[in-house]
Amino acid sequence: MTNKTTKKPDKKAKTLLAIAQEWLNLETLETRKCGEDFQEQAIWCIKAALEAAYEAGRNSDK
Repeated sequence: MTNKTTKKPDKKAKTLLAIAQEWLNLETLETRKCGEDFQEQAIWCIKAALEAAYEAGRNSDK
């Protein structure tokens, strides 16, 4: 028997990482506690990433 509660965070984390990699050119979303944790981003890239995350959320219920 699978537990749906444990699968959703994995899917959510994978989706967020895919969006961060595609739109923000981020390697990881893990904290590394160094200068690599801070990056400059163009506003249009941030907007595209937010729109992708919004659409992923809307489509997750379907």
